[in-house]
Amino acid sequence: MNRSSIYISALLFVVLCPLRSLNAQENGAWDLKRCIDYATEHNLTVKSKDISMQQNQLDLSTAKFSRLPDLSASASQNFSFGRGLSEANTYVNTNTASTSFSLGASLNVFNGFRVNKTIKLNALNLEAATADLEKARDDIRIQVVRAYVQILYNQEIMKVAQSQVAIDSAQVERLRAMFSTGKASAAEVARQEASLGQSRLTLTQAANSLELSLLDLTQLLELPSPEGFKIQPPDTSHTYLLPAGGPDTIYEEALGIRPVIKAEESRLKASDVNIAIAKSAWYPSISLSGGLGTNYYVSKGYPAASFWNQLSNNFSQYVGISLNIPIFHKMATKNSVKGAKLSRLQQQIQFESVRKGLYKEIQQAWYNAIAAQSKFVSCSDALSSAELSFELTQAKYENGKANVTEFNESKNALMKAQSDLLQARYEYMFNTKLLDFYRGSEIQ
Repeated sequence: MNRSSIYISALLFVVLCPLRSLNAQENGAWDLKRCIDYATEHNLTVKSKDISMQQNQLDLSTAKFSRLPDLSASASQNFSFGRGLSEANTYVNTNTASTSFSLGASLNVFNGFRVNKTIKLNALNLEAATADLEKARDDIRIQVVRAYVQILYNQEIMKVAQSQVAIDSAQVERLRAMFSTGKASAAEVARQEASLGQSRLTLTQAANSLELSLLDLTQLLELPSPEGFKIQPPDTSHTYLLPAGGPDTIYEEALGIRPVIKAEESRLKASDVNIAIAKSAWYPSISLSGGLGTNYYVSKGYPAASFWNQLSNNFSQYVGISLNIPIFHKMATKNSVKGAKLSRLQQQIQFESVRKGLYKEIQQAWYNAIAAQSKFVSCSDALSSAELSFELTQAKYENGKANVTEFNESKNALMKAQSDLLQARYEYMFNTKLLDFYRGSEIQ
């Protein structure tokens, strides 16, 4: 096994070991899967995309039902006062009343395939909306993972800061004791106390950063407050390794599964259908119509047949067919087709932009992971050297062979090495998770 493999194996062992805690069910901590599931269910952006998808489902349903005929019924009652038309078809001065009933239906037989194309368009819009919903869920998943890993990092940094405070506190107590016996000067005590104050400030800043990272995650989860919120570290047995094949292979896999690509593919197909719908206005249209009708009429002072007799005698039916041939629509159809083609070109550009954007994201995650892996190896060496240097400097300082400035410089170098190692560790962890996610693996 080469040196790099040894370090990576060490990473897999130590990446989360310092963060072991009680079972999540026992201490109320949230593990990563619970955070992701809760966020995807309660996030407002996700809810908005879900409503948009449901609206597209309704649009598709409406388009499908447009194949059915229209059917309507009507009834009217009219009263006339003064001069009016009698049953003898003469005008007389009298009051009249009439009642009519009708039932009509119409059916589009042919309209340039517009109905079928509209159904197809709405089906593609639904596919795009469904992919948009899944993309919104993916986005919130990535944000949750990023915030979750940031909390883990800040927890570790806080532990480092606490250890620095403990070291400085012990040195202050030692120097005070030496000062009381005349073996240390007041200036040495003051300098060490100043170093302790700086370490406490660093600890306060680390605690604030941790609180802010907890706030970020709780806001993503749409929780009312971060009070009492804590996370459960992931399973330390999980292996974080770079996927095989490099960014190009991951990109080819991502093209077939990422919802952002599926959404734009559906919209590109929909733009082709929009062109066909615009062209349908050039075709003639044929429609059928039919109906039933009857009426009742009575004129004051004149005899009239009974209500039911009149309805029966006046009962009529009709059937009709109409043909509409477009000849000239003031260039509206031609311009509509041109507009649909321009929209298609715009959507093609959008599709290519999204593809390139995805490739850039994968490239960035890949090279960030490579850089974090290399940085971890280097930081491991640097930490070993810093630890040895600090141990030697601390021993010399306690034996009076090194001054407080040398001690603090060595201590600060150790803290920086620890922080750099933690940063590389969690950068590697996040980016390997992200690369697996692009390949279709579930984040948990």
